[in-house]
Amino acid sequence: MDSLGLYVSIPFCRAKCTFCNFASDSFAPGRLPAYIETLTREIAHARHRATAIGAPLPELVTTLYLGGGTPSLLSADQVQTVFHLLKSHFTLAPDAEITLEAAPGQLADPTLEAFQHHGVNRLSFGVQSFIDRETAAIGRLHTAAQCLAELDRVRRAGIPNLCLDLIAGLPHQTEASWLHSLDQAIATGVPHLSVYLLELDEDSRLGREALSSGTRYGAAALPTDDDAAHFYELACARLETAGIPQYEISNFAHPGHHSRHNLKYWHREPYLGLGLDAHSMLLTPDGATLRFSNPDDLDRYAVEIAHREQESRGQGSGSPHTKLEPAAASSTHPIAPPPALTILSTRHTPTAACISAVDRLTDQAVLEETLFLGLRTNDGLSTADLARTFPASALAPLAPIFQEAERDGLLRRTNDRITLTPHGRLLSNEVFGRLLAS
Repeated sequence: MDSLGLYVSIPFCRAKCTFCNFASDSFAPGRLPAYIETLTREIAHARHRATAIGAPLPELVTTLYLGGGTPSLLSADQVQTVFHLLKSHFTLAPDAEITLEAAPGQLADPTLEAFQHHGVNRLSFGVQSFIDRETAAIGRLHTAAQCLAELDRVRRAGIPNLCLDLIAGLPHQTEASWLHSLDQAIATGVPHLSVYLLELDEDSRLGREALSSGTRYGAAALPTDDDAAHFYELACARLETAGIPQYEISNFAHPGHHSRHNLKYWHREPYLGLGLDAHSMLLTPDGATLRFSNPDDLDRYAVEIAHREQESRGQGSGSPHTKLEPAAASSTHPIAPPPALTILSTRHTPTAACISAVDRLTDQAVLEETLFLGLRTNDGLSTADLARTFPASALAPLAPIFQEAERDGLLRRTNDRITLTPHGRLLSNEVFGRLLAS
C-alpha cells in the first residue's frame, strides 16, 4: 500500500460515560498539556519506530481520524501544536478525509476554527440518543436541543460532512423512544449514522452493575437483549427506507459519505495509531502484517515514548522488546473478533518494561482477519479474491461452515460474494466464532 491512515487518540473527557470501557477518562485537566507534549514526541519518532520494526511508513496520508476521548476539548493552541507535528512528519493528501470526534456542547469556536484551518472536513458527534432522560442516565452532559443547535452551528461554520452516533439498548429506552431518536437523526439530514448495540462488560460502571444485578447508573432500567436487538433491526429498516443504506454492521451512509478511515480497518489497509491505547496495523515490504498498540495507562505510555526516543538516538539498541525477529511470529490470532456492533479493538499486554509487543501475523491469522473484517461490510467476501490470496488447503475447512451458516440463514451467497444476511449481522459474533473454530 502506498498510502496510510492515521488515528490520533485524545483520551480526555469532561465526564466518563457509565458504559465506557475505553482507555479514556475525566483525567485532571493539568495532565492534558503533558499528554500533548508526549504525543508530539511520539509523532516525531513514528517513522523511526516503524522502520525499526520492519514496516516503513508510506509517505502519503489519505485519512486522519482524531478520536478518544473527546478531542474537541483541545484548545486552539493545542490543535496547532498537534497538527504542526503531523504535517512536519507526514504528507496529507489534498483530498484527505480528516475526521474529528466531538461531544455536543464541547467544541469551542476557537477550537473549531483551528481544526478547520488545518483541514478537518468531517465531524462525528456522539449523540447516543435524542431523549434527555436516556443521555442523562449514561452520564452524557448534553440535551437533544443542544445537539440540534450544535449541528446547525458547525454547518454554518462550513462543515456539512457530519456523522451521528446512536446507541440501542440504553437505560429507560423503549421502542417508542428509540424510533423518536432515529426519526430525529434522519430529520437532521446528516449523511452518515452509526448505530451500536450497548455493550456491557465488567470494565464499565454500568456493565458491572448490570452483571451483578445492581441498580446504579440505570442498570435496572436496561431493555432486554431481545428488545435491544429489535431496536437494531428497526434502525436497519428505518434508515434503509430513509435512503441511508447500511454499508457495515454499525454504519449507514448516503452514497459517497462512507467513512474512508474506517474502511481502512475493514479492508485491512495500513494505519498507524498515535496516543494512549492507539492501535496500528502496518505491512512489511515482504507483505507480512504487523499489529501493535500503545499502553492504555498514561504513565506507562509516557515511559514507552521516552524509550522510543532513546532507541532512535541509538541509546536503546539491543532491547529484546523492540526488535521483531522472524521467529517471533504469533501462532495464535492476535486479536479477537470484534463484538457484533462495535468498532474493531485490539489489546496487547505491555512487558514489564512498558514496551509494547509487536505481533507478526501468521498466514492463518491473516485469513481469519480477512474473513471477519470482510463480513462486517455489506460487500462481504469475494470467493475469487480468497482463492487468489490463500491456498486451497486453508480455505477447504471453511466450505462446510459457510454452507451451514447459509442453511441457518446467517450467510448469503450471490454469484462471487458471501455476505451476512440481516439476521446474520445481528448474530455476527456467532458466525465469526464458527469460522475461527474451523
